[in-house]
Amino acid sequence: MKIFFVLKIIFLSTLFSCAQKKENDILLEDDIKNYTTEIVVPDLQIPWGMAWLPDGSILITEKSGELIHFKNGVKTLIGNVPEVYNRNQGGLLDIEIHPEYKTNGWIYITYSSKEGEEKGGNTALIRAKLKDNALSNIEKLYKATPNSTRGHHFGSRIEFDSKGYLYFSIGDRGNRDENPQDITKDGGKIYRLNDDGSIPKDNPFVNETSAKKAIFSYGHRNPQGMAVHPVDGNIWVHEHGPKGGDEINSIKKAVNYGWPVITYGINYSGTIITDITKKEGMEQPLYYWTPSIAPSGMDFVTSNIYPDWKNNILVGSLKFQYLELVTLKNNTVIKRKKVLDGIGRVRNVRQGPDGFIYVAVENKGIIKIIPKQS
Repeated sequence: MKIFFVLKIIFLSTLFSCAQKKENDILLEDDIKNYTTEIVVPDLQIPWGMAWLPDGSILITEKSGELIHFKNGVKTLIGNVPEVYNRNQGGLLDIEIHPEYKTNGWIYITYSSKEGEEKGGNTALIRAKLKDNALSNIEKLYKATPNSTRGHHFGSRIEFDSKGYLYFSIGDRGNRDENPQDITKDGGKIYRLNDDGSIPKDNPFVNETSAKKAIFSYGHRNPQGMAVHPVDGNIWVHEHGPKGGDEINSIKKAVNYGWPVITYGINYSGTIITDITKKEGMEQPLYYWTPSIAPSGMDFVTSNIYPDWKNNILVGSLKFQYLELVTLKNNTVIKRKKVLDGIGRVRNVRQGPDGFIYVAVENKGIIKIIPKQS
């Protein structure tokens, strides 16, 4: 029995190594010779989220708990921001504006909140309005429970789809054996709400006893990238795997994405999490990275400013400190390129309303990618 177990470990480790080689084979270098960069918002520490207001100014979240309004080269701190549980991966997280912001003024924010009886924190979603450089009309839309003193896997990204539904992610909070596969518990899920925080009538688990009614999909680890597919309108996410097995997924209603029952990763110690990568009733990723790149932030390129990148995905890498271009064909990844190699720990990437790509880099700021003049 002991010999069988050792042989099993060797086999799986070899399989993992082969997967690493296979993935690296399609990772290409790209010197982005047609582009240059400019720091447009300097001196930021961990810029987590960014959203543009109609006047072209930017709202930026710093993980430490500061909300910054950047306009005409000037940074203004926004007041009345909720207190965050600023521990390890927790803090002030993503920010998004309502699709009809011009008429209703709603801003949506996720953060790690200490609200609740238990010690520690968990991910919360609020909406608020901006008045006199402060948040006003703050409404709590969702607060995951219970709090935990674990400092990792809070998620969290926010997106609106083309129908006006609000999606956001919460990681498994480091409790992989209980949260992701249990729809009665928060964590390891993608959630869907109406814009006022109410539950859509056709959410998949509204009639399930004790289920969290806001859940849209489950079996996730720690999604820190979210974007709307420009053609089919589906929500896409990427999520951190353990050692290997970072994933890109197209989010489908009521679907189980498998964590931790199936995964292409292993424990950080090198031990095996599971010996299966596929199981009936569990969705396969559209793509997975081995080794892990520690992805953070993603967006589809739809702008004509970048003709050779158009209709593909940009993803940030925290671990390897580059921006990655993921080339798609029929929603299948066919090629990867390093972009801005060595730029630093990329926390977020967004295409702004002006069509330019903006990259949030830790300990630098917001960097704009600009085509060179021919």
